[in-house]
Amino acid sequence: MSAPKAEKKSPRIQPRAPRGFADRDPGDIAATARMMETIRTVYERYGFEAVETPFVEYTDALGKFLPDQDRPNEGVFSFQDDDEQWLSLRYDLTAPLARHVAENFDKLPKPYRSYRAGWVFRNEKPGPGRFRQFMQFDADTVGASSVAADAEVCMMAADTMEALGIKRGDYVIKVNNRKILDGVMEAIGLGGEENAGRRLTVLRAIDKLDRLGVDGVKQLLGPGRKDESGDFTKGAALEPWQTEIVLDFEIEYGENSFTGITPGWNKEPIQSGLELKREGSFDLLEIQGLVRAAGYGPDRIRIDPSVVRGLEYYTGPVFECELTFEVKDEDGKPVRFGSVGGGGRYDGLVSRFRSEPVPATGFSIGVSRLVSALKAIGSPIVTGANVAGPVVVLVMDKDRVGDYQKMVAELRGANIRAEMYLGDSGMKAQMKYADRRNSPCVIIQGSNEKQAGEVQIKDLIEGAKQADAYRSNAEYRAARLAQFSCKEDEIVARVRELLTAHGIA
Repeated sequence: MSAPKAEKKSPRIQPRAPRGFADRDPGDIAATARMMETIRTVYERYGFEAVETPFVEYTDALGKFLPDQDRPNEGVFSFQDDDEQWLSLRYDLTAPLARHVAENFDKLPKPYRSYRAGWVFRNEKPGPGRFRQFMQFDADTVGASSVAADAEVCMMAADTMEALGIKRGDYVIKVNNRKILDGVMEAIGLGGEENAGRRLTVLRAIDKLDRLGVDGVKQLLGPGRKDESGDFTKGAALEPWQTEIVLDFEIEYGENSFTGITPGWNKEPIQSGLELKREGSFDLLEIQGLVRAAGYGPDRIRIDPSVVRGLEYYTGPVFECELTFEVKDEDGKPVRFGSVGGGGRYDGLVSRFRSEPVPATGFSIGVSRLVSALKAIGSPIVTGANVAGPVVVLVMDKDRVGDYQKMVAELRGANIRAEMYLGDSGMKAQMKYADRRNSPCVIIQGSNEKQAGEVQIKDLIEGAKQADAYRSNAEYRAARLAQFSCKEDEIVARVRELLTAHGIA
């Protein structure tokens, strides 16, 4: 009789996060929360109020990112519900705001000033520092056509950077106008709705001028470009004369040559392109005058033709917040963080839902990128955000769990974070657990301490500082560093003293 065949085991599932998505640890969450609270304070000082929109929208509400049958997830994560309606995870926070304003138009005050924070999702190729899920923090004014609203957004962005501890001179808010860029598009024959896709490709190519240089952008404006990894990006397929106009304009038109009427454009544009260029130039002059009158010099806010913004819905002034300081990468080479936020005027986005024009302008901060930048400069906003773990009450006698739980309850009742160890391990493992929990101290009560009506409190923060002076683990254990006794009814008071000494609320 043959032996029965062993059942084939299913392969174990590999624990892995999807590409472009990342887990966050307590330190990152705490740093982000502190930074966002600072941003919120600045936004509210300017009169903006909070609103929240859902993660999922009907895909047609996202406008330019509507999927078709052949590409249902082009740029966005999309799916169909039980009514066969296309739904998408929001691509940014601006399109959902436009839908919210249109849906509640009659009951909202105009201008409507709001801020929003939350996750957004992009179905694009992930890479270093480029995620498919990331957080944004936006502020927008809907219903104001004056460029004073655009100027105010730029001033608020500058104030936000300084509130976060970024020194003047280490950031700049750069301003351009999509009307000028649209004038260039008209001049090369890419005006009109039918050229929206190619226009977007051109704008995104221009946006990479600082990173890829003239040759790299020329490839993206033409047939396309293959990067170092071998991946190919399809280009805008412009004719050489079109590429020449675009590059001549971008290279020659700069802060020093800005006159408000005739930037250094050495090609003859068609009349509509010239009118757009002129109108956009006047807008920039007005913004420049407003921010200067308010005391914001060119070291904080300045006109810069390199600002493009890659989304099609911008219709006027566009802004970008760039960090100018250098940090060292893993190889010790100097690098710059570059852009950590941007925005602009989008007068047509709300109007898609309504018959009348609805002007709007706003600014969006890339939360994760800005947190990394603040860590690099040692901003107290984030460096002080490492939240201490809870006080851990060790379980020395398993038949006295009720006594230990009572200690925990007293600490919690005094608004002190605390927990009782819930595992099955001995004291050594419990101490290691407390270390991994980043606990400021542990409370120890064995049978001898119980009989004396006392507990031992071990200060793990001070103990770690003193441990370096000991040459062996035996000496360290014998020294019982930063450990003291107190009466059972003194636990709350003594723990509070310890936390206060270490600056822990």
